[in-house]
Amino acid sequence: MRTGARRMIGASTPGGSIPTAGTTTTPTVQRRRQRQRSGAATEDDGASARVLQRAVAWFADHGVTVERVLSANGSAYRSYAWRDACAELGIKHKRTRPYRPQTNGKLERFHRTLGEEWVYARFYDSNAHRHAELRRWLHHYNHHRPHSAIENKPPISRLTNVPGHHT
Repeated sequence: MRTGARRMIGASTPGGSIPTAGTTTTPTVQRRRQRQRSGAATEDDGASARVLQRAVAWFADHGVTVERVLSANGSAYRSYAWRDACAELGIKHKRTRPYRPQTNGKLERFHRTLGEEWVYARFYDSNAHRHAELRRWLHHYNHHRPHSAIENKPPISRLTNVPGHHT
């Protein structure tokens, strides 16, 4: 008997820095085929592992067990913190082929949207202001923003077939 959906997630960090009042990296996690995103704006090196831990907890709360993660090849995903987080969570880690952004195409497209709709959409007085807006923007992206690839529905609508969603 299946107790919950089991899925693979992808992880990546947008290339380059974000101008206006300092630089920030934004590690992101996506459930494969669902377009559900998680992320955090940060300025420290262990952030990717913490974003992974929060994403796995969020998916667990929604009845999804994460078994594998496909990541980019950046230093954050080769770090001891990332390795230890994957081991602690019981997740198998696989990296994309170097210089092959097509492998992580959905996350790469999300990074473009992130830049267009959050990073460059307005002027932020400070990094703290920009970081505060990320949570609001991610909620909008996941729960309200229509996506043409999924029949103009928000990504949360694709999270189906999990315990408690059907009677």
